[in-house]
Amino acid sequence: MKNTLETRLGMFVALIVVAAFFIMFVLGGFERFQRGLRLHALFDTAQELKVGDRVKMAGVEIGKVEAITLATNKVHVTMRLRESAGVRTDSEVTIKFAGLMGQNFVSVDFGSPAAPLATQDTILKSKEQADLGVIMQKLDNVAYSFEKVMGVFAGDEVQNLASSITGFFKENRESLHASLINLSNITGQISSQISSGQGTVGRLIKDDALYTSALTTVSNLSQTSDEIKLTIADARKIIGGVNAGEGTLGRLAKDETLYTETAASMTNLKEILQKINQGQGTVGKLVNDQEFYKNAKLTLQKLDKATEGLEDQGPLSVVGILASSLF
Repeated sequence: MKNTLETRLGMFVALIVVAAFFIMFVLGGFERFQRGLRLHALFDTAQELKVGDRVKMAGVEIGKVEAITLATNKVHVTMRLRESAGVRTDSEVTIKFAGLMGQNFVSVDFGSPAAPLATQDTILKSKEQADLGVIMQKLDNVAYSFEKVMGVFAGDEVQNLASSITGFFKENRESLHASLINLSNITGQISSQISSGQGTVGRLIKDDALYTSALTTVSNLSQTSDEIKLTIADARKIIGGVNAGEGTLGRLAKDETLYTETAASMTNLKEILQKINQGQGTVGKLVNDQEFYKNAKLTLQKLDKATEGLEDQGPLSVVGILASSLF
């Protein structure tokens, strides 16, 4: 009896130990007593992440979430990873969800090969992931809006719309039929005219003379454009020569000596004209002296009188008349 009781007690203790071992294994409690690399990351939101959730690198589990706390408007996530994971100091950490039921895990990327390995209590860079709750809310809003739109076209309104369209076609059946026949006739006539080369479109398509004329016009335009290009090129050459001081225009534009001489000549001419206007010199007196004008006028009058009788007089008489008239 004693041996039976001890046996049962031993079996009960063994079952308790196995159950405790199983519970600790499922909950990840053994990792608390194992040596590992403890790393940290700061997030704006934990997104339903829980202690004990997995930490993965490229889909491979490398550790567990050890603690989640609040620190200065951030969520402080502590992870215990295997030392052989090879996490780099520039590796980025992201909270992702594994399914629509809200299962979350922490994803760690490889980082750059040149970066050093992370050491104990290193704080890794974090990258925020879209919140599943926000996504579901947006999908719910889209579904609600779609439901409202479909509600507009549901039920009696759709039937009324269909009835209105059907009634319109029934009431205007003959008019629509006649319009379709006219449209068919018009398109047939147009097609026939085009095929036979009649009308503007038909002539454009069938008339070779019009094509030749258009081709000649395009050729002439091309030649004209070439001539314009040559003219512009020549004008550029002339302008270039003027700018370089070549030729008469170039020398006029660039030669300072010629400009100075021209300015001096204009000054002298201005002075001469001023003297003539003032009556100075011979030319000035001829222009401005009224006595000279009167004498010249009298002389011309006397000369006119002397020549009146020259036709009937001999040479000696003419000389005598001229002498007496003048003196």
